[in-house]
Amino acid sequence: MAKAANAVEEKQDQQEDTSQQDDKTQAQSVEFSEAVGTEATTGAGSIDVLLAMNVSVTVVIGQTELPVKRLLQLGPGSVLKLDKSIDEPADLYLRDTKFATGNVVVVDDRFAIRIKQILGLSDSDAKAAGA
Repeated sequence: MAKAANAVEEKQDQQEDTSQQDDKTQAQSVEFSEAVGTEATTGAGSIDVLLAMNVSVTVVIGQTELPVKRLLQLGPGSVLKLDKSIDEPADLYLRDTKFATGNVVVVDDRFAIRIKQILGLSDSDAKAAGA
C-alpha cells in the first residue's frame, strides 16, 4: 500500500514539474534580415488595369410600388405609372451609389442618357438621406 501511495505522490510531483515548466516558457528574440529592394515600381501599370475595366451603370427613370396581386395581373399592353414626372432627370448608379443625373434622349433609335450633373460623394449622401 505504501508503494501505491509513493507512486501516486511521484505522479503528482511530475505533473507539478510539468506545469511549472509550462509557466516558465522562455521567449527568444529574433532578428529579421533587411529585405533587398528591387527597382521601385511606379503605380502607372496598376492604374492602367483599372482604367481598362468595364463597370455596369444602371439608369433609373422612376419607380413604383404595387401589390403582388396587381403584379400578377400585368401583361402585354399594361402601363405602370412611375413616381417621376417627364421633366425630372434620371438617376445614374454605379452599384448602389448614385453618381450622376441625366436626361433620357434617343440616339440611333436607342435610348441614351445626356449627363446633366455629376454628383460628389457628399451630394449623393445628402440626396439619399433626404429621399
